[in-house]
Amino acid sequence: MSKIKVLIVDDSALIRQILTEIFSKASNLEVVGTASDPLIAREKIKQLNPDVLTLDVEMPKMDGITFLSNLMRLRPMPVVMVSSLTESGADITLQALELGAFDFVTKPKIDVAHALANYSVEIIEKVTAAAKANVSALERRSTDNVSTVAEKFSADAIIAKKSIPKNFRSTEKIIAIGASTGGTEAIKDVLLGLPVDGPGIVITQHIPEQFSKPFADRMNRTVAMQVCEATDGQQILAGHAYIAPGSQHLMVERDGARYICRLKGGEPVNRHKPAVDVLFRSVAQHVAHNAVGAILTGMGDDGARGLLEMHEAGAITLVQDEKTSVVWGMPGEAVKLGGVDDVVPLNRIAKKLMENVFKKQKE
Repeated sequence: MSKIKVLIVDDSALIRQILTEIFSKASNLEVVGTASDPLIAREKIKQLNPDVLTLDVEMPKMDGITFLSNLMRLRPMPVVMVSSLTESGADITLQALELGAFDFVTKPKIDVAHALANYSVEIIEKVTAAAKANVSALERRSTDNVSTVAEKFSADAIIAKKSIPKNFRSTEKIIAIGASTGGTEAIKDVLLGLPVDGPGIVITQHIPEQFSKPFADRMNRTVAMQVCEATDGQQILAGHAYIAPGSQHLMVERDGARYICRLKGGEPVNRHKPAVDVLFRSVAQHVAHNAVGAILTGMGDDGARGLLEMHEAGAITLVQDEKTSVVWGMPGEAVKLGGVDDVVPLNRIAKKLMENVFKKQKE
């Protein structure tokens, strides 16, 4: 089997050296070249025809975002971003994902050599998965990243000024969504398609601690409903979406006549914290048939067992289809376990979620 050809683009000689050493230890990867800036990278892409690019988000001569935008327009290919753990780094990385980057790894602030070596398994896994990515799905993200949204209302404004259907006054219905690789943009697409007065939504996206709040804030500025990073004990309201913090598991609990968010530390589940399985199990136990669950694009199998538990508890379940997924790992594993009612392309998931919410209401 031929090796995956990797081109490393980073202005730091140390980072280029560390990544080269990491990839050289993987039997399936081959570093075919390195570049210190995007202009050199552009020529090396033509010469070396790499399968995957690793790209620093902040570089001289041409920033990573501009380079990525041009690359995805002229020569679409899987790109893994190497991002700093800062607020600006998080925002730039989210822009990169919007433009079509496959995924990202975070660059620590201190002791870079030691910390990056500790991330070697994650980096190798992501580069390997990137080589198998659905590039057409990445292309669609790069050319369809501007959306028109309805005017945003606060919850008070909605309740006071809008005629909200009776069934949405309570928190009885909950939509639970899990995602990983490619999920930040898939989640955005789904939320854009949901009504401002829809049921409460709980979301677990695999994301680092420093990135979850910027991601939630970005969604809140983009979609019509209210989106926030979940806090412990927070009531789940209609017209609101709650995103799991990057350092804690998000669960749903019943508190009298209402549902609340419950956050918990503890060990990573399926090597993730937050984990989709934890969210889905809590929904199965506390919401059961009043829930609708969905797994979007993602690497691995987190969420597959939890979605099966939701299905067995009476919830309607669906997954994103393979054609529109960047990686059909998590959705595919859920299908294999037999806990999926429907397999749906990304552009129809929001509509399908709402159809199933109303279906449950009519039963």
